[in-house]
Amino acid sequence: MARALDEPMAGTAPSTRRWLWLERTEAWPSDITRVDEPEVRALLIRASAAGFRPLLIRSMQGGPAGRPARIFLTDTAPGRSLTTVLDVEWSEQWGDVPLPGPDQALPGDPVTGPLFLICTHGERDPCCGLEGRALADAVAGPDVFASSHLGGHRYAPTALVLPTGYTYGRLDPAAAAAIREDAAAGLMTVDGCRGRCTWSPRGQVAELAVREVTGLRSPDALTVDDDSGDTVHVATATGERWAVDVEAVEVDATRPASCGARPTLMVPLRAASVRALRPSI
Repeated sequence: MARALDEPMAGTAPSTRRWLWLERTEAWPSDITRVDEPEVRALLIRASAAGFRPLLIRSMQGGPAGRPARIFLTDTAPGRSLTTVLDVEWSEQWGDVPLPGPDQALPGDPVTGPLFLICTHGERDPCCGLEGRALADAVAGPDVFASSHLGGHRYAPTALVLPTGYTYGRLDPAAAAAIREDAAAGLMTVDGCRGRCTWSPRGQVAELAVREVTGLRSPDALTVDDDSGDTVHVATATGERWAVDVEAVEVDATRPASCGARPTLMVPLRAASVRALRPSI
């Protein structure tokens, strides 16, 4: 239904600066905070309280048999985007995993290169379970992980590139391969992008609109300075600035946000205009 209505995807990425993702081969419940092990539940709940959005993941190249479970931490902020990894021998140690504040460094060993997470959470939404898993199988590699709920299941298959935080939807193997190649080259891909999770929905729309106009593709080329109103300000480190007017799209139809959900009225966003601003003196 979202495809038939040509619903815009910009502005639909989850809004969070930091992620915690725990490698887990066991089945994932619809709500990942309801996993059986109390140590896992406690870690995921503690992560949310500390400002990290939690995920469960599994490698597309096999589980952690014979090695410790891994916990990944990611900060997506431009200029400091980073993923680190910790090996945890025993589940009892998960309560000792440090979860620093936004201005503190992430613990663990830095991960070299971007990682590609594909939502395959069938217990949460059958479309992701079917289409997401098929995509994950098609593009399997050492940088690819199946993940729990990323949001926006009506855009399945969906994926998240970390550490930059760009989120994508309606992917096929060719599109996913292009995104991975760009990410490895230090670029973001505009096609199919739902936004950078670092920003609010309005900030995501504005940033992508400026990229469409300018062709800028370095992930750290743009920051969202002010997204408190209908006009969002986007800037570069060198002082270039844009004002983007963001408006709601009138869609006169209700539909479920995901399989089995109650139909609601979606209110997608779009950029009505992009204006370059003169540098302040």
